[in-house]
Amino acid sequence: MSTTFASAGRAAPTLERVLRRIDGISTLPQVALRIMQVANDPESEAGDLKAVLESDAALSARVLRCVNSSAYAVRTRITNLQQAIAYLGLKQVRNLAMTASVSTLFKNDEQIGPYCRPNLWRHLVSVGLCARLIALRRKLRNFEDAFLAGLLHDVGIILEDQHVHAEFAKIVRSLDAHKTLAENERAVLGFDHTVLGEKVAQSWGFPETVRIAIRYHHASAAYDGAHIDIVRCVEVANLVCTLKGISSVGADVLRPSAPALQGLSLGRDDVAVLAEDLDRELAQNAGLFSL
Repeated sequence: MSTTFASAGRAAPTLERVLRRIDGISTLPQVALRIMQVANDPESEAGDLKAVLESDAALSARVLRCVNSSAYAVRTRITNLQQAIAYLGLKQVRNLAMTASVSTLFKNDEQIGPYCRPNLWRHLVSVGLCARLIALRRKLRNFEDAFLAGLLHDVGIILEDQHVHAEFAKIVRSLDAHKTLAENERAVLGFDHTVLGEKVAQSWGFPETVRIAIRYHHASAAYDGAHIDIVRCVEVANLVCTLKGISSVGADVLRPSAPALQGLSLGRDDVAVLAEDLDRELAQNAGLFSL
């Protein structure tokens, strides 16, 4: 766990101070940042991703183990990254690699009030899977991008936990259920996880689709750009997972978004079906939770 402002005897955190601190301390593993650079380069090819993954033997092994799991029903065992990329495609292997890499941030199981890191990890993976499920049903071509956006939508919470830990602990121990998480955060910090996450994602070179989803996954109605469908998928997936008890901070401090549901042509019955179908999706992809 990184040293916090409080434990370091520093002034109370502001968004600018937190951003400077994060800029000086690499929160994500370097291999994850390189994977994102490859993902964000339209000229990247399979060989570029393969080269990045091969620089981390342990990560490569975890990706191959997942590819050979029952979730992907491979007929012949896949033994190398080139085969994996040929079988699953560049974006799906990228998603597996990012999942495996980001999971290292959740090894320390600390409980703070209703919040614990393994449950946040389960929320992130679940939202990624649900967002992809919604995108597939809406026949979006970039459905794998919906998974990545869902996986990383709450990166701001991870950053708060790591870099303003004392203030984050105060927030989750005294959550006001009548307010959203963002409102609870702003009352203590003056900013929230969507703003912090988006600014850091920009400095780390995340794809625009992911950055926009991080910023607007609680407020898709405030965004009308090219990535609106992905943002809506993530917002609705976040709602579905929270309703199923798979929440980010261990409490339901979320307001349903009628515009997101309407934008995806989803009604109450559709949400109920999604919640049921997500159970099968989670079971089928259980290997992702332990990558």
